[in-house]
Amino acid sequence: MGHDVAVVIGVGGMGRAIARRIGGGRRLLLADFDKENLDSVVEVLTGEGHEVFGRQVDVSDAGSVAALAAAAAEAGRVTHIAHTAGVSPTQAVTKAVFEVDLLGTALVLDAFEGVVAEGGAGVAIASMSAYMVPLPDDQVAALAHTPAADLLALPFLDHDAHPGLAYSVAKRGNIARVQASAVGWGQHGARLNSISPGVISTPMGRQELDGESGASMRAMVAASATGRLGTPDDIAHAAAFLLDPATSFVTGIDLLVDGGTVAGVRALTTG
Repeated sequence: MGHDVAVVIGVGGMGRAIARRIGGGRRLLLADFDKENLDSVVEVLTGEGHEVFGRQVDVSDAGSVAALAAAAAEAGRVTHIAHTAGVSPTQAVTKAVFEVDLLGTALVLDAFEGVVAEGGAGVAIASMSAYMVPLPDDQVAALAHTPAADLLALPFLDHDAHPGLAYSVAKRGNIARVQASAVGWGQHGARLNSISPGVISTPMGRQELDGESGASMRAMVAASATGRLGTPDDIAHAAAFLLDPATSFVTGIDLLVDGGTVAGVRALTTG
């Protein structure tokens, strides 16, 4: 019997937590653009007893993503895929946000649809910020269905916009793309969902809290039902739930894991 393979793309705080959560008894294929960080995480998880392989990837490059999917298929039966790679508004200019967060997700969903095993599942990380940007239905449909090669040429994408707005639009596109792609994944007997984290205490999250939008983010967290930041383990538990065969009737959805932040904002604006 071949090995079951779990693929985690992006080995930041959430990616590492997910890898630990789903890696037991499976081969772990970890991928990241930052080779130094990738090698470090591979070393740590190997030392913890996991069977781990690392591969550098540029998710904004179709050839690089296709090579990663092929490597995963060569390693065994691809049962779990978690796509967490992305850049935040304080880390990148608008062009990079669209390339990595929007196009990169589309390329990963397309490539791994062809290699995911029957009964397998994938999860992509979106963001609660997707719930903060109103987009007309025709634009959401375009983000969902436009071929990946043409995605960045959509006329309503403002490449001169603030990176924060670009990030929200990209993440709204991720949710729409997952919902649309779930149909194709289902034809392979596999499931696909997304998770929209709130403010998570990762290096990226803390960098955002220290940035220009930090004050408003802290205010939203304070007004939320839980009143706290999320942890990488909060997201890992949600990912494990969506990737588990026990949730075989759950596909094409977005799971908002934000401690009630979006609910709190809506309560304040509609109350």
